[in-house]
Amino acid sequence: MLTQEKRLGYKNKAVFGGLERLASNWGSEALQEATTDQERALINEIVQDLARYPEVAEADRPHFIHRLLVKLHKIGTDAPAKSNQERETSAPAAPRPAPPIEPLIMRQESPLPQPEARMVSKAAPPPSQVKRSDVPHRPPAPPRLSREAQADLSSAGLDSLVTRLPGIKEAMAKKLANLGVRTISDFLSLYPRRYDDYRQLKPINQLRYGEEVTIIAQVWETRQRDTRNGRPIITSTLSDGTATIEVTWFNQPWLAQKLQPGLQIVISGKVDEYLGRLTFQSPEWEELDKNLIHTGRLVPVYPLTEGITIKWLRNQIKATVDYWTRRLPDYLPEESRQRLAMPPLDESIRQIHFPDDWEKLEAARRRLAFDELLLIQLGVLRQRRAWQAQQGQPVTINSEAVEKLLQALPFPLTSAQRRALDEITADLQRDTPMSRLLQGDVGSGKTVVALAAMVLAVLDGGQAAILAPTEILAEQHFQGMNRLLVAIGEALGRSFQIRLLTGSTAAAERKELLDGLAGGQVDLLVGTHAIIQSGVEFKSLRLAVIDEQHRFGVEQRAALREKGFNPHMLVMTATPIPRTLALTLYGDLDLSIIDEMPPGRQVIETRWLTPKERERAYSFIRSQIEKGRQAFIICPLVEESEKTEAKSAVEEHKRLQTHIFPRLKLGLLHGRMKADEKEKTMAAFRDQEMHILVSTSVVEVGIDMPNATVILVEGANRFGLAQLHQFRGRVGRGEHQSYCLLLADSASVEAEQRLAVIERTNNGFELAEQDLQMRGPGEFFGTRQSGLPDLKLVKLTDTKLLELARQEAQFIFEKDPGLETPQNRLLARQLANFWSPRSDLN
Repeated sequence: MLTQEKRLGYKNKAVFGGLERLASNWGSEALQEATTDQERALINEIVQDLARYPEVAEADRPHFIHRLLVKLHKIGTDAPAKSNQERETSAPAAPRPAPPIEPLIMRQESPLPQPEARMVSKAAPPPSQVKRSDVPHRPPAPPRLSREAQADLSSAGLDSLVTRLPGIKEAMAKKLANLGVRTISDFLSLYPRRYDDYRQLKPINQLRYGEEVTIIAQVWETRQRDTRNGRPIITSTLSDGTATIEVTWFNQPWLAQKLQPGLQIVISGKVDEYLGRLTFQSPEWEELDKNLIHTGRLVPVYPLTEGITIKWLRNQIKATVDYWTRRLPDYLPEESRQRLAMPPLDESIRQIHFPDDWEKLEAARRRLAFDELLLIQLGVLRQRRAWQAQQGQPVTINSEAVEKLLQALPFPLTSAQRRALDEITADLQRDTPMSRLLQGDVGSGKTVVALAAMVLAVLDGGQAAILAPTEILAEQHFQGMNRLLVAIGEALGRSFQIRLLTGSTAAAERKELLDGLAGGQVDLLVGTHAIIQSGVEFKSLRLAVIDEQHRFGVEQRAALREKGFNPHMLVMTATPIPRTLALTLYGDLDLSIIDEMPPGRQVIETRWLTPKERERAYSFIRSQIEKGRQAFIICPLVEESEKTEAKSAVEEHKRLQTHIFPRLKLGLLHGRMKADEKEKTMAAFRDQEMHILVSTSVVEVGIDMPNATVILVEGANRFGLAQLHQFRGRVGRGEHQSYCLLLADSASVEAEQRLAVIERTNNGFELAEQDLQMRGPGEFFGTRQSGLPDLKLVKLTDTKLLELARQEAQFIFEKDPGLETPQNRLLARQLANFWSPRSDLN
């Protein structure tokens, strides 16, 4: 470590956390090995020197490190020479002979051996005996690395590429990259997806069909035969002194040489049956005298990719965990860890990979899941602090103008809408730029609240923009706002210039629009990602609105902010989020909730149907169309796939038009269509030029078709509650009763629970709570889409842990918002790694 510090220019970066972090750990280990008082004194001096290394001026550090190296050299060299007798007694012991074999588990008077297991006949050669004491129950010692490997790793760090690890070359590194493993740290955070419990040790004569067990036995014989296709089958006969059993492996010819008669091995797997006899087929196995990694314990099962076997990956992770966890500083402050009763980080990493038991595994998972939630919350609190530290542009608001604006609307605002608008207007008048999340169910009236705020910004001489995720939704916002602005303008005695900017905007129109935007003639801009592209400049952007904010990442939100001088920011979502989760994931945003529906809003009748009821659904759609209504039919895919039975929009449109609704006109809409094709299709459906629109999930967000009264969702079991609720919101926007039909092609227990819940309630917030309970914080919201780091270990039962992490983050942040105190330095570094562009837990 000291040599590495010299190579790095004495910057105190040789060890994660600095050399001062190394002091206590190294000192305790060294003192255990010390044999004289002189050595102990030197070790204590070195520990004290390491602890004060950060205080040493950089110019003095070369001499300081040199003196440390001299002291280290003295340890051991000054020890008295050993006598010949001592050398003899310390000589390596002779190899221990193989233990005699006896039944692994003492035979009980009953039960009798099972008839399916072959008993050892008197004519069989007597097996040697295996003692139970030879079964390793204590945690195995870490595998020893060669001197060359240790020398190479001594200059490596957690952020070093995996090619620094022994046995990993470039070709294997490329395969590991498919699993998200690029650095040594990635290996530590490649968590198992499940565990096989192979701790149950049994003699062969007590095995039962279907059990997951471990046996210890001796190889009697091994033979190989080939199938008709030339594929090798290896069969070994094993005995433990109580009975024999056959074990079979496929396509592993090298086992014929490895499994020699007399070899004692450990087998773990599921007991199978063949021709009335118990067998094992392709179980895990290891030699008895080796550290047990694949057998006889809770065995981790990792995600795999082509070219990587589970056994190789498990061995590699075991070596990495054993070597690096002893060098892993704990970034969670000691005060927090003690108060929350959390296990240390190194222990948690070891137990999450190779747990001693289920209890220690859950304790490790809870600690690491807590870390994920804590780092998420600290990150959003940091973003909030940074944003609030900036100078904003307050908007002067005339209360009389607000009342005139609201009176000009064709409908009164609900009390929830008015409350949200009051919260927004209060923010607009502050020096600090607003950063607020407006949350409301489908059809609750978020857009009109946003429009009112945009008008108020324009009345004070500024400009406003709203960013939508799709051209269809942007066009809809533009048309709806344009209609409302006519009435608002008349009430306020002025006109408003509103324009639409999308990727489909013609070049000439785009140039004219951009000139008007830069010159201040354009008051309100509605658009898609085209708004945040280079060349789009506002004269004075005062308010930026993002619709369906989870469709945009951190980068897009930042790009929109940069279009003005710290403009006020309002983000909207029609995906109701439980308050606790919203405060954690969006702690950088103030929260406004519209939890009340406008009067007269239809309650949509929802029915969950089986495939056998498909014809009934078609008949119902026909009856609605005969009344002059229209319908949506949603498919999970764009095109057919060999790997799934889900219906595709393209094939389903063709089938429905030809065989089911030949006399009706059907349209097709999916994400691969060009923007102008989508616009034409939506316009034709809106103008009632077609009866049924067959679509993928592109219609999930915001599309407003008042004449559509029925939506049929194919493969409903493949969608989450939030998405199904969004689909349902596409209908019921007119005066007629509307219906949502959910057709499940097949359904797991979890899918059935989702479908039953959405059939029962129309309340989006209730559905959100149910979704959180069913899928958990880690999956509830697409963290990749929202620009947040991934949550790898958070699960559905962690709602209390989520609240605990939020409270702890606030406690830490209130005491040390910059994470600058010595006890928080490691936490600050971990936070930076966690929120890095790759968003991997490092």
